[in-house]
Parts: sequence; C-alpha cells; structure tokens
Amino acid sequence: MPKTIRELADELKVSKQTIQYHYQRLPTKNRQKDSQGINMISLTAERIIRDKVAKPSVANTQQTGSKKVTKTSKENNELIATLRREIEDLKSQRDKQLATKDQQISSKDRQIDHLIKLIDQQQQLQLTTVTENKQLKDHVQKLDDLLETFKSPQIRQGNDKKEDPNKNRIDKAWWHFW
Repeated sequence: MPKTIRELADELKVSKQTIQYHYQRLPTKNRQKDSQGINMISLTAERIIRDKVAKPSVANTQQTGSKKVTKTSKENNELIATLRREIEDLKSQRDKQLATKDQQISSKDRQIDHLIKLIDQQQQLQLTTVTENKQLKDHVQKLDDLLETFKSPQIRQGNDKKEDPNKNRIDKAWWHFW
C-alpha cells in the first residue's frame, strides 16, 4: 500500500527532507501522486528509498543476528525480482515501439517510392508535351511558309490587275464635264 513521505520518514526514523531528497531522485515512473496531489510512495519506490536511507551499520548487523540478514536478503531478492520484471516490461515496450517505428518507416518508404514514380511520370509527360509543341510549331511554320509562297504570286498578279485598270481609266471627275 502506498505511503506518504511523512509516514515513511516516521517509519524509518529519519527526517521528511531526507525522504523527500531520495524521492525526488527516483525515476519519474516510480513517483506518483494521489487525487489530492500528495506525493505517494509505491512499494518499489519505498524499497529503493529504504535501501538508500536505512543502510545497516556494522554494529546493528552484528547485534540483530541472522534474522535481520535473512530479512534484508528477502527484501533484496524481492527488489531484484521486481526490477527484473520492470526491465522485461520496458524491453517489451521498447520492442513494440521499435516495431511501430519500423512499420512507419516502411510506410514512408512506400510513399516516397510512389511519389518518385509520379514525378518520373510527370517529367515524361512534360517532355512529351514539349516535343509535341515543338513539332506543332515546326508544322505551323511550314504551313506559314507554304501559305506565303502560295500568296506571293497571287498578290503580284492581283496588284498587276489593279494597276492596269487605273492606267487605262479616264479621269471622270465632275469638272471634266464642263
């Protein structure tokens, strides 16, 4: 059951500041707050803090005998087991995240390949369009040249015919009739 900083400090017979100091240096995942925003110490965090704060002195270990050593060993074994489970959970989460990232990268690679194909197609289409435009311009130029060559003799003949009637024409202005 989670404890407050004060409860753990009273239990370990140390100051609140000592517990607060060690609590703030815990990984974020081991720190938690209750619904009122009060810092709560989980069992895992409590074990870590206990190991840092309640280091038994040589005199205490000798006085308490094998029961204290056995209890500490059990606590250490539990802590080791807990930490191993957490490590396995973290590895599992990491592997899932890496798999997700691999899928995302693969998807982006497919999108890039598709866009490259589209760009290639667009460039080919643009090249075809430019080539066709050049051919059309050449064709229009040839038609213009052909039209010019066809019109030139007719224009000259037409100009000749227009000049002839003017030369033979008698000036028929109104004052000539007087």
